[in-house]
Amino acid sequence: MVSFMLLSIVTVLVAIGGVWSMPLMPLMNATISARATPAAPHFVIYSDKWVPGETGPPPVSSITGYNVFALSFWLVSGPADQAEEWTLLDETTRASIKTSYNNAGISLIVSAFGSTDVPTTEGCDPTTIANKLADYVLEYDLDGVDVDYEDLYAMDAENGSAEIWLVAFTIALRERLPQGQYILTHAPVAPWFSTRYASGAYLMVHENVGLLIDWYNVQFYNQGTSEYTTCDGLITTSSSMWPNTALFQIAAGGIPLDKLVIGKPATSIDASNGYMSTSLLAQCLDTAVQQGWYAGVMVCQFPDAIATWITAVRSLAFP
Repeated sequence: MVSFMLLSIVTVLVAIGGVWSMPLMPLMNATISARATPAAPHFVIYSDKWVPGETGPPPVSSITGYNVFALSFWLVSGPADQAEEWTLLDETTRASIKTSYNNAGISLIVSAFGSTDVPTTEGCDPTTIANKLADYVLEYDLDGVDVDYEDLYAMDAENGSAEIWLVAFTIALRERLPQGQYILTHAPVAPWFSTRYASGAYLMVHENVGLLIDWYNVQFYNQGTSEYTTCDGLITTSSSMWPNTALFQIAAGGIPLDKLVIGKPATSIDASNGYMSTSLLAQCLDTAVQQGWYAGVMVCQFPDAIATWITAVRSLAFP
């Protein structure tokens, strides 16, 4: 495992003139409370599409088999799409939906950013943005946040700006959304766990704030026409294009296996590439479970992946 020490983040921070408002060292304290988030396996579905006739999240019968539903997306400019639709419901309706989800064992969270926002590149202050997002979660009674950070410009610069931003953002979110009370996940693309990034990418993020992140909804898609499209490529050995980024290779790099949720598109039109049929994905998951993995599955997105999709995908490994 490549080690990215806390001191290196501070050094890079000073070098690029960043603004730091919170200390890092307490994160290494062994007395950090144990997570009290929903136990694995996690079955996560994102919802960003407009659905004709829809008013708020779908009934639980449509998503039986999932245990996390992510309203997408909250943006730097405020809630949009399904995240905005949630705010347009009256308080009584929201409470009723929330109760039905909780009774069904489904956590209702919001996903932030997606491919629309590039907060680091745009110079957004991470603490300010984290506080605005936390305000949204608290005001609208949600169970937590998924950080779908896709600022490719900042990460590809390999100057530490993306990693520093994510560390500061995660710390600030946890200040407002305590661990054990609120879910906090990240949704990095699989290549960001590669050692090819000089600045560390998500290996550095994990080393510094991994204890504060409940799990990773890893995007094993949109990374090349043949990437992560076979069980071997997804589970065991990735291609030379993105070396050491298959599931068990990421775990060998120092990320706990129980935090690595496998993310896939529901259909071939839900991502540029990386699609697998439900039958093939079910076989891959079964192979992974037999080797000790049990974290779960993420899918993009509703309504292309309703209850029948997750039932098929879970059929072998998680019946």
